[in-house]
Amino acid sequence: MGKKLMSDIKIENISEAYIENYHRCLDSVARERKHLAFVEAPNLESTRRFILSNISKNVPQLIAIRGDDVVGWCDILPNGLEGFKHCGRLGMGVLKDFRRQGIGLKLSEQTMNIAKQIGLERIELDVLASNVPAINLYKKLGFQVEGVKKNARKLDGKFDDLIEMALFIE
Repeated sequence: MGKKLMSDIKIENISEAYIENYHRCLDSVARERKHLAFVEAPNLESTRRFILSNISKNVPQLIAIRGDDVVGWCDILPNGLEGFKHCGRLGMGVLKDFRRQGIGLKLSEQTMNIAKQIGLERIELDVLASNVPAINLYKKLGFQVEGVKKNARKLDGKFDDLIEMALFIE
């Protein structure tokens, strides 16, 4: 099933036409309360401003699309501070029913290639320690653990460590 499903998936730059679908995807992943730092998406207007700003600044932001539905995303937000402009922060997510199909790998590889083309040299991310599939994906991509924030998140009465990872793009 995975191969058939992956063949139905297109990876492309986000565009204004997909903002509402992206927002639904983001909200769905957030509401699972286990993979992202937030538990619901920002409101649609905030999301629209974020996406339009990213488009205008050529921020690497790709989406995975099946039909007209956004089923995943990956972005690398460049750091604008002097002395840190070589760095970007990776964020991504894939809808639950589309995980473990290779979509996250494809999204992140292509987004990192764009990041390299625009001059980023270091990609950073935070991942919850309980998100073992994501940690394994990031390690497969070459990310290394740089630190752990113990009990950084407490949600629904449960603590979770936050793992800081980074990759230097050669």
